[in-house]
Amino acid sequence: MKPNKELVSLTERYGLPAVSLAQLNSLLESLSADPHAPTTVRTPAEAINTHLADSLVALELDDVQTATRVADLGAGAGFPGLPLAVALPAAEVVLIESVARKCAFIETAADAAELTNVEVVADRAESWSAGIGTRDLVTARALAPLAVLAEYAAPLLREGGVLVAWKGRRDTAEDLDAAGAAEQLGLAVEEIRPVKPYRGVEHRHLHVLRKVRPTPDRFPRRPGMARKRPLGAKNRPAL
Repeated sequence: MKPNKELVSLTERYGLPAVSLAQLNSLLESLSADPHAPTTVRTPAEAINTHLADSLVALELDDVQTATRVADLGAGAGFPGLPLAVALPAAEVVLIESVARKCAFIETAADAAELTNVEVVADRAESWSAGIGTRDLVTARALAPLAVLAEYAAPLLREGGVLVAWKGRRDTAEDLDAAGAAEQLGLAVEEIRPVKPYRGVEHRHLHVLRKVRPTPDRFPRRPGMARKRPLGAKNRPAL
C-alpha cells in the first residue's frame, strides 16, 4: 500500500525521517490486513487519524521527545506505543498488555514494520516488577480513569519521569480524583494540554503527571486493587 498524502503530511508535521513513513504505513497495513485486529478502526482512511495522528500528537511534549525508556500501558492494538517507537528510534519502548491475542497482534505489527526497539510484555501493569523505577515516560490511552492510571504508572517511573494520559473532554471530578491520588503516589499534576491531533477533533487533552518524589513501598498494590478501590475521591485536595 502506497503512503497517501495525509500520512506524508503527518510525518512532515513532526519532522520524522523518511524511514518512518514506510514504518507507519506498515502499521496501517497490519490493521487493514487482519480482520481480527483488536480495534474497531482498521481502514487506513480512519486509522491515520484515530490511531497514528492521535498517538503522535504527544510529540508536542518535550518529555516525550527526549524519552529513552518508555512503557505503554494497556497497549491494546499497539497505540500509542508503536507510532511512538517509530518516532523515537533510539528509545526502548515496552508495550504492556495482559491479553495474549492483543500481544500477538502487536508483535506481528512491530515485526512487519521492522521496529527493533519494541518489546511486548504479556502482563498487567501492577505485575511488571522488572519495570519498577525504570521509565522516563509512561503512556496510556483509553485505559482507565486518571486516578487509576496514576497508580499504575507511579511505581514504574523514575523520579522526574512523566505519565502522559490521553483523555477527551475534561471531567472535574476525574481531575480532582487524579490530583488526590497523585499526592499519595509521589506524583504532581504538571499540565493538562488541549491538543488537536487532526482536523475536526474536539476536547482532546494530554494529562501530564510528573514523579516528584519516591512512590511509597505499598505500591503497586496487588492486581485489580487500583480499579476495585481507587485512590482519589476521599483524598481530593481542598479547593
